[in-house]
Order: sequence, then structure tokens, then C-alpha cells
Amino acid sequence: MRVIIFIACFILYSLGIGAQKSVPFNGLLLDASGKAIKRTRVYVLSSGKYAITNKKGQFGLTDIKYDDTLKIVRKKKEYIVPVLGRKSLKIHLFDVDHIMAEEDSVLINWGYGYVSRREYTGVSNIISGEELRNSGFNDIISALQGRIPGLSIVTNGRYDESTDITIRGNRSFSASSTPLFVLDNVVIPSLEGINLFDVDYIEILKDASAYGSGGANGAIIIHTRSSK
Repeated sequence: MRVIIFIACFILYSLGIGAQKSVPFNGLLLDASGKAIKRTRVYVLSSGKYAITNKKGQFGLTDIKYDDTLKIVRKKKEYIVPVLGRKSLKIHLFDVDHIMAEEDSVLINWGYGYVSRREYTGVSNIISGEELRNSGFNDIISALQGRIPGLSIVTNGRYDESTDITIRGNRSFSASSTPLFVLDNVVIPSLEGINLFDVDYIEILKDASAYGSGGANGAIIIHTRSSK
């Protein structure tokens, strides 16, 4: 009987450890000169989660798969970096066709050092300012219409409270379903007054929990050229 109890406890303990354990994945993002690239999102294509680099270019993720691929969006360009089973990555961005990514033992040894409060989940869509300007419209709302899956806009031609913008649908009959508006990392009340020709790219987040309760309805994040 004692043997059976011991085996049962060992199995339960093993399952508990397996269920709680996650594997950290630390990264470092640098430009061609070796300077840190800060405030840049690094996406995991298979899951939609992402991390934001800090002022030192560091980012942290968890449970990256052997065949996962990272996507980095910077200055309207997309950089694709296959993980290829590596447990950390020091990434140098030279140009889209010239990316140096190598495993780094120092990053591995940091464990969860870069992961804490930097990993977010949620599917996002990114559309460049150039594509929006090519739409022929002169305002952001009109240019976005029909270009982002799930984005619904009912407008009277103005960007005030009467403009109905939703990303995740009408989630409540009484509460607002309007997403959060963010301009260069600053939350703003509306999209009024933003010059489309100043836009570098716009990111649509269906899950904007990184912004707290204000992001419950998602977020429309505008990055301007001046923020580079």
C-alpha cells in the first residue's frame, strides 16, 4: 500500500511540475552599428503573442517552439527571424535581406530576467502609412475602412463620440465598445486632428490587455514618423 501511495504522489508531483514549468526565451535586438533598438515589438507568428524591447533592446518570451518564427516590424519594414531550435537570440538588423541572429549563452543564463511583464498575448494587424495613403483618402478612419478584419466603423464624417468604432464587436448593450486610441505611446481621446501623412504605421490590437482595463475593447495604435 505504501508503494502505491508513493507512486501516486510521485506521478502527481511530476504532473504538477510539468504543468507549471515554462521555458524562458531571452532576446536582444540591435541595429547595424550594435546600438539597442528600443520600444519595438517582436511577434511570435504561430501564437500571436509578442514582447516589447526595453531601452537596452532586451525582450523576453516564454515557450518558444523549435520551428517558431519571430517577426519584427521597424520603420515600415518586416524582419523575419526563424528560431531554428535556439534558446535565445541576439539579433542584428542590417536590412530585410541581411539579418544576423545567433544564440547567446549570456541571454540563456538570464532565465526569466527579460520575460517579466514584457510578454503579451493577442492577435494584431499592422498596416503601413504608405498603404493607407495609397487608399486615396485623407483621413485615418476612411483609409482603414475595409482593410482590417473585424474592424467596424460607422461614422458621420467626424471623429467625435458619435463615431462608432469597434474591433471586437459590440460586447455590451450599455457599456462602450470603443477601442483605446494610442498615439506614439500616449493614450488620446479620439483620432481627430491626426495627419495621415505623418503616420508611419498603424497597429490594431484585438487584445490590448497590456494597456490595462482601458484596452478591454482592443486598441488602435498610431506610430508617426517623428517617433522613430
